[in-house]
Amino acid sequence: MGAEGTVLDPSGWMEMTQERVNLFADATDDHQWIHIDPEQAAEGPFGATIAHGFLTLALAAKFLPELIDVQNIAMGVNYGCDKVRFPSAVKIGSRIRSIGKIMKVEEIKGAYQVTYRITIEIEGQARPACVADKIARYYPER
Repeated sequence: MGAEGTVLDPSGWMEMTQERVNLFADATDDHQWIHIDPEQAAEGPFGATIAHGFLTLALAAKFLPELIDVQNIAMGVNYGCDKVRFPSAVKIGSRIRSIGKIMKVEEIKGAYQVTYRITIEIEGQARPACVADKIARYYPER
């Protein structure tokens, strides 16, 4: 519907902290040592604690409003994700940001459904932390 293919300006950078990872571990009951035990993780495959992949994905909800300002809507809802991948781990202390591209826009049941390709980059690394097609539905003001 005209916007497909639009590349969105990147979000600001955000530091991944151990506190954020620990809070996510508590919220999801995922207390695997690679996420919450810095001493053991230092000896592990990543050399440090890392963020949960699903925490990284969840941060798309934080980054998307920085990528695009959708106006004249009553509400927007997360409809889902397609093709989610986690090519690189996010070590604690790393900075991440998001870039996006509008892949598809369609009118569905009184709403606009937009599929975004969200890529969460890690500062200084060639491979991203997460690539996902995030689907949002926007309901217009009445």
